[in-house]
Amino acid sequence: MGSVPGMPSLHVVTLCTGNAARSVMAGAILREHVPGLVVSTSGTHVIEGMPMSWRTRDAIASLDIPVPDHRSRQATVAELDRADLVIALAREHVLWMRRVHPKAASHTGTLKRLVRDLPEGPGPLWDRLAPMRLHEVQLEPWEDVDDPAGGDLDVFVACAREIADLLHELIPRL
Repeated sequence: MGSVPGMPSLHVVTLCTGNAARSVMAGAILREHVPGLVVSTSGTHVIEGMPMSWRTRDAIASLDIPVPDHRSRQATVAELDRADLVIALAREHVLWMRRVHPKAASHTGTLKRLVRDLPEGPGPLWDRLAPMRLHEVQLEPWEDVDDPAGGDLDVFVACAREIADLLHELIPRL
């Protein structure tokens, strides 16, 4: 994806529960690999202002990408209204969006569903998202990226690698 002069950049929100691990990892990967993409990370049930854990930090560093200066943030209506795409890390986050912010549900999907189903261009992202009917699709267990919370460093590193592999499949279609 390249930035076209005069065209607004895409705004992608990565969404998990506490905005402490999965969404932070996904945001760091997107920022590093998609120049010009506007990325914000947030959560559905957040304790505001918490720093990321050392496990999250070390997992991001294991991918040889810059570790962001991060504090946890609750998803806001303003942020979700601006988003062109919300990448949820599990079904529960999509369900939360459908309940709490249905206006953004049509452009909110799990990372794994987006990787599997989002068609490649040409054409604007919205034109390819709309036929997916993300706001009403039946969510399935295979869509979740497991939360590494409570796990040792190897669990966080495995999670970061899974997210990176999935995003590398998705990025060319953004």
